[in-house]
Amino acid sequence: MNKGRLEAFSDGVLAIIITVMVLELKVPHEPTPAALLEVWPVFLSYVLSFVFIGIYWNNHHHLLHIVHHISGGVLWANLHLLFWLSLVPFSTGWMGENHFALWPVAIYGLNLIGCAIAFTILLRFLIATNGKDSALAKAVGNDWKGNVSLVIYVLGVGLAFVEPVLGLACYVAVAVIWFVPDRRIERALPAKPD
Repeated sequence: MNKGRLEAFSDGVLAIIITVMVLELKVPHEPTPAALLEVWPVFLSYVLSFVFIGIYWNNHHHLLHIVHHISGGVLWANLHLLFWLSLVPFSTGWMGENHFALWPVAIYGLNLIGCAIAFTILLRFLIATNGKDSALAKAVGNDWKGNVSLVIYVLGVGLAFVEPVLGLACYVAVAVIWFVPDRRIERALPAKPD
């Protein structure tokens, strides 16, 4: 199967997700700094989710760049990931509109857990399709970043019930972990001649 169509479709869906999120940003009706302050939770929610979508897009690109084969299982695993990512605009909007209240922050975290699990499933299907000795399998190794992220997300959802800001801090911590460039896959690619 051709991975180019999978990449193009995924890129299109991710672009639509970002577009839907930005359309949720409502312009204040008054031309004052105070009016801007009223929408800061919505804007901060958007920024956090934009970063997460960017991280998924970047990592998705790296995964598909290093593999040579995809399968029907990979296609379904990819759709599963896109499903969870497509819910991000909803959970983002709900969290921002409700000024980081308990349930919206917890649901946002559950959405992020769904995305992380779906990405892990896609990764496992790609490794199964390309082999345990593939460049992807060697590059990913035990996937410590993915495993640590899931633990922090679960902690964040739990902490949201204690204090929503603590849950949000956990989600930001995961974004910071992944925002730092991950060179595992780039190092596994064969060097290109100059």
